[in-house]
Amino acid sequence: MLDPRLLRSFVAIADTGHFTRAAERLGMTQSTISQQLGRLEELSGHPLIDRAARPVRPTPLGERLLGHARRILQLDEEAQSLLRDPAGTAAISIGLPEDLATLALARGLARFAAGSSRIRLDVVTGLSRDLASRYRQGEFDIAVVKEEQSGPDCRASFPEPLGWFAAPEHEVEVRDPLPLVTFPTGGLYRDTMFRELEAAGRRWYVAFSGSSLQSVLAAVSAGMGVSLLPLAVTQGHGVRRLTGMGEAPPMVVSLYAREEQEPIAALVRMIGTALETR
Repeated sequence: MLDPRLLRSFVAIADTGHFTRAAERLGMTQSTISQQLGRLEELSGHPLIDRAARPVRPTPLGERLLGHARRILQLDEEAQSLLRDPAGTAAISIGLPEDLATLALARGLARFAAGSSRIRLDVVTGLSRDLASRYRQGEFDIAVVKEEQSGPDCRASFPEPLGWFAAPEHEVEVRDPLPLVTFPTGGLYRDTMFRELEAAGRRWYVAFSGSSLQSVLAAVSAGMGVSLLPLAVTQGHGVRRLTGMGEAPPMVVSLYAREEQEPIAALVRMIGTALETR
């Protein structure tokens, strides 16, 4: 790799046509800039400046090198500028269940990140059990998970009422066995659903398993089966709450964070407020 300092001297000499003017441009002595050009020529094995010309000018090989030298110096400047810029250097990783990654919360996160150019938010959505496991393994600075009971290190918790839902035009709840619309294996609502139905003595089968909240809501709205869902996510999705299937115990939305120092503490407060008012 050619030393950018040597290339800078070479370009300055080629641009000005004089060693003295090049030295003034770079704030060097004429002897220093001459030494740097000599070192570059020694490394290349060829003369790069025709010293006999007036004004001095690049040799044929120097002309070939000149364009490459300019690009190298531009890249060097860009790299130095990048290192001087602290933007995005403070990464905060956040894990969220998909249905809690609402527009309101996303706007709050965007405002928070806009408040400091140093902060970069890495937000990942997924199933609560997977998010909780990844938080315990150190992958997230902040994690919001749904669980049956909050852990002792929980920063804040909020109740998550659940209800049984079906399509308005389809009385699938009277079928025996009962068709279910569920999340994949490992989803909390899925396990709670199975447990509640077995306690009630109902026969059931999984008619649809969706990997996202939108797919589950769509399948319920289409009449493929019933599902146990948070009340907060069902409004406006064309589903009907069932009243004859009992009341499932609420889940808990738990907020975990590794540190109490800023800016994580401020971010925890913002997320907590968004969860409390959703």
